[in-house]
Amino acid sequence: MKYISCAKTDIGKKRDHNEDSYLLDLELDLFVVADGMGGHAAGEVASREAVEALRDNVLAKKNVLQSFLETPDNDTAELVRKNLELAVRVAGYQVFGMTEIDPDRKGMGTTLSLLLLTPTAAFIAHVGDSRIYMIREGKYRLATHDHTYVATMVKQGKMTEEQAQRSRYSSVLLRAVGPHDYVQVDTRILRHKIGDVFLLCSDGLHGYLQDGELTNYVDVRDLPGSMDRLIRMALDRGGKDNITGILVRIDP
Repeated sequence: MKYISCAKTDIGKKRDHNEDSYLLDLELDLFVVADGMGGHAAGEVASREAVEALRDNVLAKKNVLQSFLETPDNDTAELVRKNLELAVRVAGYQVFGMTEIDPDRKGMGTTLSLLLLTPTAAFIAHVGDSRIYMIREGKYRLATHDHTYVATMVKQGKMTEEQAQRSRYSSVLLRAVGPHDYVQVDTRILRHKIGDVFLLCSDGLHGYLQDGELTNYVDVRDLPGSMDRLIRMALDRGGKDNITGILVRIDP
């Protein structure tokens, strides 16, 4: 089994710098998208620092992943899941530490969506409103839940999807990596199969996708072309934010 991947980022039409960061680590089969926030270029610093710290922490515990690869059972899978959760929290603590040193960066942070692929399972860790989708046999599903005020209101039945899209609070995050010394991390384990495609993306991309149309842009046989089409779609529909995406396909 192998993983075919491609990534692309674009500054968009409204921003003067790119606060998104991403990672394709083919040694660990680790893929990450992070969307930074904060003034004085702090968002760019936060996303980059979080991604680098995350990779370092996963690499430092590579023996945990190796144990799962050798013996892929529930116990070793749980150890990998917990390790990823801890790695995100440690990354968050490191970003928070930077804000303690430099008052100008107070409150800076980043979203973080992580996909770790193994031959038998896909591990996901997630904070914020970047997203991970899984596409299978022409259909897709969202594998993460947005940690935003409006997403919570919709989940609680206090707001409709249409109201959420129009709300002035649509970009208000309830969770992010870095603003505080501790962050709650969502994790899950998915079973994948040959032909599945994962899309990791910042809200500068998925914010322009309409319901049901993701598969119109993704040709599972042509990931680079698909990524180009997704970026172009976001630009054509406004491009008000930085735009970043990673596509990964499971091959035999």
